[in-house]
Amino acid sequence: MTWLTDLLQRPAIAWWDLLDIAIVAVLIYELLLLIRGTRAVQMALSGAFLIGLFFLSRWLELETVNWVIRNLAGYVVFAVIVLFQADIRRALAHFGRAPLFRYFERARSTNETIEELVVAAMNLAAKRIGAIIVLERQIGLRNYIEGGIPLDAHVTYDLLASIFQPGSPLHDGAAIIQGDRVAAAACFLPLSVNPRLSRELGTRHRAALGLTEENDAIAIVVSEETGSISLVKDGDIQRGVSPDTLRTELKTLVSRRRAPREPRVEARSSLA
Repeated sequence: MTWLTDLLQRPAIAWWDLLDIAIVAVLIYELLLLIRGTRAVQMALSGAFLIGLFFLSRWLELETVNWVIRNLAGYVVFAVIVLFQADIRRALAHFGRAPLFRYFERARSTNETIEELVVAAMNLAAKRIGAIIVLERQIGLRNYIEGGIPLDAHVTYDLLASIFQPGSPLHDGAAIIQGDRVAAAACFLPLSVNPRLSRELGTRHRAALGLTEENDAIAIVVSEETGSISLVKDGDIQRGVSPDTLRTELKTLVSRRRAPREPRVEARSSLA
């Protein structure tokens, strides 16, 4: 019973020991998620079998088996690296997409997305192609996304130009952006019923105003008649926006949290 006494007389477990165990557990869990459904599962089972056989050979004093396993261990490691290099790259890429690392990549991704939006708006305006692009912020736009055609594609100028190309099935309606992805196109938005709006504003502008009156989304509208770019936020519209101004405004609005909203009557007074 000496071994049992020694086991019960282990030193007390400190908080860093628990942290150590938790980190190892998370790593093992992530590793199992990565290899699930791949050929690496069979390799992991084979490795577990060899490890078990190694300890069994030591317990039963099978010197030959133990010697073979110990000498093959180094070659097995190199074989795993060569045979599963694609899976290893995938695993490293998976860990690189962890929330901690995505925090450092977010600023660069946001700048690239904004640049694509500015270029798309500028080119659509030059060709006088009507468009409405909505950027989701703190308040979700799931109801409007579900009413459109789902895309879930990376934001690029080519994609936006294809969506709003005249004659395209996606031309009518809005494209909704979530982060750096085009969530859906051909989305129908609520029209503003504000009687103070100028009669020069068409359906796209009224739809952008109607949406931003309800939540904190940002809308970019390209006029099909005049080719001008408008930026809509909090029920207010800024018309005739230049590409540089649009870029600056988007960087400011997307990067910061929504400010407290002014009373709706005061926000609309500029439209009178």
